[in-house]
Amino acid sequence: MRRPLCLLLCVLFSVPAVFAQAAKPAAAAKPNRFAAVDALIEEAIVNKQIPGAVVLIGHKGAVAYQKAYGYRAKEPTSERMTLDTVFDVASLTKVVATAPSVMKLLEQGKFRLNDPIARFIPEFGKNGKQDITIRQLLTHYSGLRPDVDLKNPWSGKDTLFNIIVNDEKQSVPANSQFIYSDINYEMLGFLVEKISGMPLEQYAQKNVFAPLGMRRTRFLPPKSWNASIAPTEYEGDVMLRGVVHDPTARRMGGVAGHAGLFSTAADLAKYAQALLSKRKALLAPMTIEKMTTPQQPVTAPVARGLGWDIDSPFSSNRGELLPIGSYGHTGFTGTSLWIDPYTDTYIIVLTNAVHPRGDVTGTPKIPLRTRVANAVSAALRLELKKGDEARLVTITGYNEPGAMRRAVSRNAKVLNGIDVLAATEFSQLRGTRELTRVGLLTNHTGLTVDGRRTIDVLAKAEGIKLAALFAPEHGAVGALDTTDIKNTVDVATNTPVYSVYGATDASRRPPEAVLKELDALVIDIQDIGARFYTYTTSTKYFLEAAAKANIEIFVLDRPNPINGVMVQGPVSDIDESFVNFHQVPVRHGMTLGEMAQMMNTERKIGAKLTVVPMQGWLRGDWFDATNQMWVHPSPNMRSLNQATLYTGVAIVEGTNVSVGRGTDTPFELLGAPWIKAREFADYLNGRMIPGVRFVPISFTPTSTKHEKQLCQGVNIVVTDRQALDAPLLGAELTAALVRMYPNDFESERVIRLLANKSAFASLIAGQDPRRVYDDWRDGLEEFMKVRSKYLIYK
Repeated sequence: MRRPLCLLLCVLFSVPAVFAQAAKPAAAAKPNRFAAVDALIEEAIVNKQIPGAVVLIGHKGAVAYQKAYGYRAKEPTSERMTLDTVFDVASLTKVVATAPSVMKLLEQGKFRLNDPIARFIPEFGKNGKQDITIRQLLTHYSGLRPDVDLKNPWSGKDTLFNIIVNDEKQSVPANSQFIYSDINYEMLGFLVEKISGMPLEQYAQKNVFAPLGMRRTRFLPPKSWNASIAPTEYEGDVMLRGVVHDPTARRMGGVAGHAGLFSTAADLAKYAQALLSKRKALLAPMTIEKMTTPQQPVTAPVARGLGWDIDSPFSSNRGELLPIGSYGHTGFTGTSLWIDPYTDTYIIVLTNAVHPRGDVTGTPKIPLRTRVANAVSAALRLELKKGDEARLVTITGYNEPGAMRRAVSRNAKVLNGIDVLAATEFSQLRGTRELTRVGLLTNHTGLTVDGRRTIDVLAKAEGIKLAALFAPEHGAVGALDTTDIKNTVDVATNTPVYSVYGATDASRRPPEAVLKELDALVIDIQDIGARFYTYTTSTKYFLEAAAKANIEIFVLDRPNPINGVMVQGPVSDIDESFVNFHQVPVRHGMTLGEMAQMMNTERKIGAKLTVVPMQGWLRGDWFDATNQMWVHPSPNMRSLNQATLYTGVAIVEGTNVSVGRGTDTPFELLGAPWIKAREFADYLNGRMIPGVRFVPISFTPTSTKHEKQLCQGVNIVVTDRQALDAPLLGAELTAALVRMYPNDFESERVIRLLANKSAFASLIAGQDPRRVYDDWRDGLEEFMKVRSKYLIYK
């Protein structure tokens, strides 16, 4: 009887507790913020786009989400996908194994990025490939074709090596066009082996995978891994599993610089986090920065890092919300890795989309990557980290390679510095003085937006006494092409005009006796944006004079007509002269006001400088966006088109070729009596110089070089000014003249305006201009750091 009673009592006393438990509401399930990602992957599986996938999302130093979906194998038997599935990552090999191995050797000082690969693998230099550089291979700007021919039977790594090194000249000249090429990374794999003395798979294991604890990442996975490897597709009757899918890598024995690596999502997460954290176990922070920022030619329409894709037709896995400046890569088998340093996020999507027969149906896999990236961005509510806004502008602006996407054609209304100064009733210039005695450096380009001369505006300003005018090269009206420019008087204002352009250095500086009678100097003149345009040198001289006389100096700013973001050409390293005022590149991308600030500070001039900035001008604006009237800054600068070509064509104008002076189109022509027009045009067009074409032409200059002599040469037609690197054009012209007319072309005077010893020597020695271009990149990068401190406009 005791047992039933106990049971009864237990039931009776437990009833309230049971009812209470039933009445308590169930805990709400934690919402899955990545439900949209799940839906996209599951939809792709239903549509037979992929058999399955592993997604891993990292954010702010931790794994934010990871999940396995569907199946890793459908044939010959079904197997569920698991988080530890090993994938053939295909072209992720390029950025996970080969590129970091190359960068490790770079850190060790084994080579420079701009070294030709033939320096280390001499056989590669055959058939015109001798100047292809390591940088060009890393960025896919070598001009090599996409892949070797697989129609002919061949096998073995040594056989492929011989095929590549004996291949004919590249498809296009190096640095002229982005061609995604597996051959680039096959050669980089050979480079790693040549320099390190170790097979690529061993070097990557020791220097990349092991230091990061990537224990499930390797080439040639052992058979013990097969059960967890996602198979790809049938080769004949055999399903490829643990054997590389890429046919070239397979013929090479499974190890190649472009493909062959196997890995897991967890291991790739370790690698991505090491890049985001700039972990020294992988590479030095500065090396990672270099590797993951744009390194291709500046005006190229795509942005590529050293291995990494940044912004190109291959960037769809970035999605539409992550910023340009993040980086990633994809693999043909269906793998994807995208890393965003600005939001501290990475997205890994691993699939074997080619399984089981390579015939992917339904929605293409690339849009799936795009949609997943968009969903992740939305789920994490991604925002830029504090301080990254400025860096992102630098990476995606013209200030760095691949940045022309910032430039837009627009109809702006730009006010010059004189207009802004007048709108404030000259308060900055007048200061607290009852009367300010002013000296003005100007010429016919010193105009307000409505066409009034700055001379007249200042002469009529209350509290201003226009006491002296100074005329630079070409005189007060910009019409003289001589060093014999006399002092005159401005008739309208009866103000004395002092020439500051003569044959001697002293004649190019303002007279000290005149400065003693002034309270301030004002500069209002239209610069052209080239290092060798002398108005900037005159500005430097006036800064020095103002500092010495202890008077204020004001620069009334004007647009850089060829825009303020494209910075191109070698940085000067020769003695300063009137056409070489400071250590800047040929095309500096600065306004006269910005340049004045830089010179005043960097040269420790110490003038009491005020720049009166423009209103309404953006850095990407060309002159035709400003709604201002073009006024010839000098007699032979008659159009914006000529200004666009000037920083290139003018490099050779000191030699014995005509650049069109004495014709209606200076700087649009180049010729000489000894040039053969058609062969010259054919050669230059064959170089595929971005942004220009060459038309054979004959012309007879009426003055200056080859006056009244029939010249043959080329009419240079600008086809895309955004793509044109004009100083590179100048290097190409120099190299073509050296190559084709060595007995006629007097090349020694090129150094005066090119102003870079190494670049000059290389061009005269016959090096490929695009190789020379890569050599001057380091100097440009250092200049950009200095330049950034003095930029006024966005």
